[in-house]
Amino acid sequence: MKKNFLKSSVENASLNILLQVAFRCLTFAINAFVLRHVSQNELGVTNVRLLLLESTILFLSREAFRRACLTDTLHHNWLKVINLIWFSVPLCAVICGICGYIWLQLLSQPDITVTSYYKFGVWSILISCIIELCCEQLYIVAQAFLFVKLQVVLEIINIAVRTIVYTTMILYLNGQNAVLAFSYAQLASVIAYTMSFYIYFWYYTKKNKKDFPFKTMWEFFPNFTGKKFTECIDFSLLLLLWSFLKQGFMKQLLTDGERYVMTFFNTLQFDQQGVYDVVNNLGSLAARFLFKPVETAAYFYFSQLVQREVPIQTQIKQDSNRIKEAASVLECLLRVNSSIGLIALSFGQAYAKLALFLYGGSTLATGIGPALLQMHCLAILFLAVNGITECYAAATMNVSELNKYNVEMVLLSVIFLFISLLFSTLFGGIGFIFANCCNFTFRIIQCGRYILSQYKGTSYNPLNGLRPKKSFICCLMLSTIVTMYSEAKYYEEQKLTHVIIGGALFLLTTLVWLYEEMSTFRFLTKVYSSKHN
Repeated sequence: MKKNFLKSSVENASLNILLQVAFRCLTFAINAFVLRHVSQNELGVTNVRLLLLESTILFLSREAFRRACLTDTLHHNWLKVINLIWFSVPLCAVICGICGYIWLQLLSQPDITVTSYYKFGVWSILISCIIELCCEQLYIVAQAFLFVKLQVVLEIINIAVRTIVYTTMILYLNGQNAVLAFSYAQLASVIAYTMSFYIYFWYYTKKNKKDFPFKTMWEFFPNFTGKKFTECIDFSLLLLLWSFLKQGFMKQLLTDGERYVMTFFNTLQFDQQGVYDVVNNLGSLAARFLFKPVETAAYFYFSQLVQREVPIQTQIKQDSNRIKEAASVLECLLRVNSSIGLIALSFGQAYAKLALFLYGGSTLATGIGPALLQMHCLAILFLAVNGITECYAAATMNVSELNKYNVEMVLLSVIFLFISLLFSTLFGGIGFIFANCCNFTFRIIQCGRYILSQYKGTSYNPLNGLRPKKSFICCLMLSTIVTMYSEAKYYEEQKLTHVIIGGALFLLTTLVWLYEEMSTFRFLTKVYSSKHN
């Protein structure tokens, strides 16, 4: 199938961003309601303990398969790829057994006064993860053949079912037993998501599309009959998969390191974990709205344009325009993401308390909450840069470079866990965010070194995208000073005045940024309109 990779990637990111904005606005309002009816202890159990279990299982059992099987999809032997993807299901079952034993037998159990449905919650996560992995081959095919709208619709179904079931049960139970409501919502959403995938592809294969390699639903299931095992698996992808699997363990520790420290070392109580998670979710809105969809689309784009095993100088000789475009897109993404991070850092200092007040009431707006959110705004900047540099490195590194990177990640994981434990013991929740900032800094340095070495000796330097324009920086500094003064003078009695001042300065800063980056957006628009078969 002919593909315009950049156009599809941009469409994918754009639709995902619109989806995230639309549904997060809905869930934002619902969560604000739930926060006033659910205890912080139960929030700690569901949002930290149980969601950590889910993220651990899913990341370790499917992330490596997605990254490996979405590399150079034009040359896939899909029979072998489907066989390989299905190994994620038994891998998930093994990881579920290990993690389930840890969560049920080794970790401290919540007191009966907090919840009596903790075990049911753990089992709901284990079962839902296995069910979700049973449609992983359909997800990868949809991504590879650019079924952009399908993925958006299915994400809508997933979020809608989860939100409706959870909110309905919270209302029915009068705010009690939030863990039970969470568990049923988890199972219902995953079942609806998986069934929707199968129903759609059953309908699609009935159309008998000539350029689609799958003609029946049976071809989406493993087939080892009549051939040797070595002929049924793509071993080049298997080696790449193994590299990503080793990297995945370390990346998961780095991604959710603070939650592991909370869970295994009990540095925060469940109610403190609940506050930390609420603040973390609110501070991560930009990451979920913008950064994650862009990173997903960027990984697919770079993995198609830049060949892993071929030196960049050789690729320039083969097709200089292709590499020039990839380097320019990387530079533009770094500039846009870092600018968004700087804006969040600037305005987050003066509006953290107001945001928490509007989101969760006066309880959240007092105590440690505002300081946590202010510090989290700094983490957003590091997260914005790290996401792009790391997705580019993961999409273009060869196997030996990935193995070397994995070794560095092991050392980094140990350091990160140590500083997380140390800083959280000394400073509480703020220590976790500071440790995350250190973690992102180390990872940015690692990936930055790789990008510099890859383009060494060429005329391209994508890291120039990290240099913001002077007028933009001056505008941010002015906005920070004025809004901090506005908070000190107007927050207590004239919140509306504080909001108006911030809104005017935010509009000014945005206009300055758009004007300075006009050439960046023109370039992206030009490349988006071009054809890449």
